[in-house]
Amino acid sequence: MLEENRDASGVVSLMEESGAVLSGHFVLSSGLHSVRYIQCALLLELPARAEVVGRKLGALVEEMLGPSAVDVVASPAIGGLIIGHETARAIGTRFVFAERAEGAMKLRRGFGIKKGERVLVVEDVVTTGGSTREVMDAVSAQGGRVVGVGAIVNRGGTVEFGVPFAHLVRAEIDNYSPETCPMCRADLPVTKPGSRQGQG
Repeated sequence: MLEENRDASGVVSLMEESGAVLSGHFVLSSGLHSVRYIQCALLLELPARAEVVGRKLGALVEEMLGPSAVDVVASPAIGGLIIGHETARAIGTRFVFAERAEGAMKLRRGFGIKKGERVLVVEDVVTTGGSTREVMDAVSAQGGRVVGVGAIVNRGGTVEFGVPFAHLVRAEIDNYSPETCPMCRADLPVTKPGSRQGQG
């Protein structure tokens, strides 16, 4: 079940129209298995649609943190790139991204965070929050202060980051460890649809 935040009217319809809600047997980036996969790349494929979603998330963030509470938006590559950029545009800040290098998320390509800068970390979909926390760590390592997290979809339930967490859609979708996955027990083919090799 997909449930919109009160300020996110129309996002679920956009997800469904774009084919972003997939059914099958999937491995998520967390390693968990699921019968549903949210492919936000399809939701954000059209720039005009991405702009709409970014504006909605930006408005939710400003309601949560207050106006002018964020200096920089940071996202993990690849999933968070488009929504992070559009959210930064909506709230009028600059945007940077972290990418995996030598097994850890790092700010590269000349990107940097100044000491004390207030940073919002933005993802497309949060399940366990692992990649989000890695970006938070990369920001903190440069002296930045993470003031909030934003996402299009929270499918992790009560995942906590120690800062306010704004999401447009809450997805009530069962996840399974590989050992308890009913699709694995039924020997159904598995799809790894995400950006990381071997993961979703």
